[in-house]
Amino acid sequence: QVQLVESGGGLVQAGDSLRLSCAASGRTFSGYAMGWFRQAPAKEREFVASISRGGTYTYYADSVKGRFTISRDNAKVTVYLQMNSLKPEDTAVYYCAAKYRTTAQTMDEILYDYWGQGTQVTVSS
Repeated sequence: QVQLVESGGGLVQAGDSLRLSCAASGRTFSGYAMGWFRQAPAKEREFVASISRGGTYTYYADSVKGRFTISRDNAKVTVYLQMNSLKPEDTAVYYCAAKYRTTAQTMDEILYDYWGQGTQVTVSS
């Protein structure tokens, strides 16, 4: 089992920045690739970003590329999502997730084994 707890969400204005954190506990954190997903009201959950076990490889949704940065600190068993130049359309509940299996594809939520409870991000215009 891996327990994931997100933090860092809040209410900000368009153009502001936020950094989300996801603290893990349980099984060896470094054995899991990590991802961030988000779900806006009345929409399906969507992929935001992912990072490989060692942090070498990162992937982003086109909608956040160039604005968001995913990173991880295996010593602190934490994954981060730095969000810059926030837009109202970034408003959503943000979830972190852990993936044990090695797969070429990282965007599909069905590949992830463990999920946090989510943190709300609201961007006002």
